[in-house]
Amino acid sequence: MRRAAIRGVLFDKDGTLFDFAATWRAATRALLAALAPGDAALQRAMGLAVGFDPQTGRFEAGSALVAGSARDIAAAWAALLPGIDARGVEARAAAAARDAGGPTLSPAADDLPGLLDGLRGAGLALGVATHDAEDSARRHLAAVGALDRFAFIAGYDSGHGCKPGPGMVLAFAAHVGIDPRAVAMVGDSAHDMGAARAAGALAVAVLTGPATRADLAPLADVVLPSIADLPGWLAARPKRADRAAC
Repeated sequence: MRRAAIRGVLFDKDGTLFDFAATWRAATRALLAALAPGDAALQRAMGLAVGFDPQTGRFEAGSALVAGSARDIAAAWAALLPGIDARGVEARAAAAARDAGGPTLSPAADDLPGLLDGLRGAGLALGVATHDAEDSARRHLAAVGALDRFAFIAGYDSGHGCKPGPGMVLAFAAHVGIDPRAVAMVGDSAHDMGAARAAGALAVAVLTGPATRADLAPLADVVLPSIADLPGWLAARPKRADRAAC
C-alpha cells in the first residue's frame, strides 16, 4: 500500500521535546528524597523499582519512570511505602512532575519554539502525546514558550488511553482532521513506536531519551539523533505519498 503524505506531527514530551536525563535526573532525586527523607537505601530501592539509579543517575529504557505514567510509578512505590496508598503517591508524583521545570527543563532543540514554527509554517498540524499528566505537560511547554504551537495535547489522564495503544494518535488525527496514516509519531521509546504502529502512523524515533539506536531501529521507520533533525528529514522526503509495508 502507499502511505499518505505527512500532514501532522505528534510528539512525545519527555525524551523527545525535552532531553530526558537533563530534565528529570535532579527532579527524580528530589522526589525520592521527599518521599523517603533521610533513607538513602529506601530511595535507591524506590528508584530501581521504576528504572532509575539515584547513585549513578541512569534511567532504564522502557521502565515505568521512562515510559509509564504517574499511576504506574505510584503503584510500584506504594508497595515500598507502608501506610501510603497508591492514590496518595500518585498525587505527589503528579504534583512533583507538574512543578518541575524552570532551570531543569532542557529542550531537545536549541530553539524549540522556532523549530515548531517552522513545522507549522510548512503546513503541519502539531500535537503532544505524553504519559505525564496533561496539566503538567501544558505547564512545561508554557515554561519554554512552546504551548501555543500545539493544536492538541494529551496526557495519561486525558481519556485517550496510554501508549503503546493507538488512542492518543487516533485522537490527534481526529482533532486536526487528518487520516492517522498522515501522522508522524515522534518519540524516544518502544511505547511511542508501538502507538504509531497501532494507529497506522509513521514511527519516527529520536535518541534524546534512555533508549539506544539498537533498541529503536527495529521498531521505527527512521531513527534521528533529535527533533532538531526532523525538519531536514521531512524536507528531504518525497512530496507525494511513498511506499510503505502493509
